[in-house]
Amino acid sequence: MGARCGVWLLLTALLIPVCVTAQVPVRIVIHGDQGETTINRHIYGHFSEHLGRMIYDGVWVRNEEGEWQLRDDVIEALRQLQIPNLRWPGGCFADYYFWRDGIGPRDQRPSMVNTVWGGVTEDNSFGTHEFMELVQRIGTEPIVVGNVGSGTVRDMADWWEYLNHPGGSSLADLRAANGHPDPYDVRFFGVGNENWGCGGNMTASEYAREYRRYQTFLRPMGDVRPFRIASGPNAAMFEWTETLMGDAGRFIDGLDLHYYTYTGTWQNKGRATEFNEAEWFEAMQRALRIDEIIRGHSEIMDRFDPRKRVWLIVGEWGMWHDVEPGTNPGFLYQQNALRDAVVAGLHLNVFNNHADRVRMANLAQTVNVLQSVILTQGDQMILTPTYHVFHMYKVHMDATLLPLELDAGLYSHGDEAIPAITASASRNQQGTVHITLTNLDPTRPRTVQSQLRGINARSVSGRILTAETMTAHNTFEQPNNVAPTDFGGARLSGSDLIVELPPKSVVVLELR
Repeated sequence: MGARCGVWLLLTALLIPVCVTAQVPVRIVIHGDQGETTINRHIYGHFSEHLGRMIYDGVWVRNEEGEWQLRDDVIEALRQLQIPNLRWPGGCFADYYFWRDGIGPRDQRPSMVNTVWGGVTEDNSFGTHEFMELVQRIGTEPIVVGNVGSGTVRDMADWWEYLNHPGGSSLADLRAANGHPDPYDVRFFGVGNENWGCGGNMTASEYAREYRRYQTFLRPMGDVRPFRIASGPNAAMFEWTETLMGDAGRFIDGLDLHYYTYTGTWQNKGRATEFNEAEWFEAMQRALRIDEIIRGHSEIMDRFDPRKRVWLIVGEWGMWHDVEPGTNPGFLYQQNALRDAVVAGLHLNVFNNHADRVRMANLAQTVNVLQSVILTQGDQMILTPTYHVFHMYKVHMDATLLPLELDAGLYSHGDEAIPAITASASRNQQGTVHITLTNLDPTRPRTVQSQLRGINARSVSGRILTAETMTAHNTFEQPNNVAPTDFGGARLSGSDLIVELPPKSVVVLELR
């Protein structure tokens, strides 16, 4: 790391230092003739919990008359992302939530104290019907998480019936009386959340027994067959996956893995917008662990499920920082910098490359909580750097994964080193190839030499997300500090693609 950077290049309207010391080029071989696996669009999913200002102020606001309504600007921004699913009502909140409190006339709904997040009063004005209207307006698919920790089998079975029975039952009649005669046709249903922790502090064997019992009563209803999502492991809790797949695997359709990236200690994670390169490096190093964690759980699942019927779902992921000063610690409100965007691109590349087993994922969370894609303040709204990564990467949804071989080079800091580059590639139904790249090194560019096999490309274009500083972020005063621009640093040379990848950047390329 001792090289001196004395040369400056003008790239995408940013002055970026380029080290005089020669870099060993990053090499990629992309096998355009070997694609078989579809990148499931549900990998690009999102998460909405009754936590802080995610629901209230985030998507559910009072109008001038004091009446609750959905927030149009946030809905339109999420429509632009083409988000494939939205998970609700939690999270830890799900195992405290009783769905009957959130139906019927809003002024008659009982309130509760949200003891999980911030100790604030929850008035239940946002419930089942409001959530279903939200997903309908976004144009996405709902994921509903049931209460195992403090609920009963009957509670969950009744909610399932309320959501999906086509008619002729008292619960379907109740749904009609509350304004929706037609069934909601919800298929994705989570049987509890983090039941190893906030969802009941169960052992793997205890939860496997409870899961088998609860899922029994999620029966096909009308045209809907349940897609049963089991509460999966925390990070590298491999014994949870081993026990659950062994004891209940044949009843599971999706296994919900959670993994968060943070720096420092759990008690002192540091600020989202105030950090040095050591903390940048630590974030990238910990984020890269998601690959080995997925590999470990996939190997276990493969033993019990060699045909890969069960989806591995990364149901909560993202960067977790200390809250912004002056905000409720239980609201988990944090800013979102370029560092978060690079971590997001890294994760999505990993998920794409494991598309044979990873079929769904949910960024935590959508608005105003943790690594959100949107921040709101009163009637203002800004898009975070992470939002832009999702917008750039949506080209991979439902495309065919193209296998690649990557010699990623090294990003060194102090006595440690990690891969410098992550990448994934796909071909859509129109035959267009997209390649996404992240440069994890915040100070040095990389030359990426790609050999294109089975790809007859005549043109290349691209978009880039980067900034002058590691801590760059968008504010309500300056909402476009970090935003994508056109990228001209890629060129074709016969069957090769050469990319000059700036430091701390996320790039999407389109080959035609």
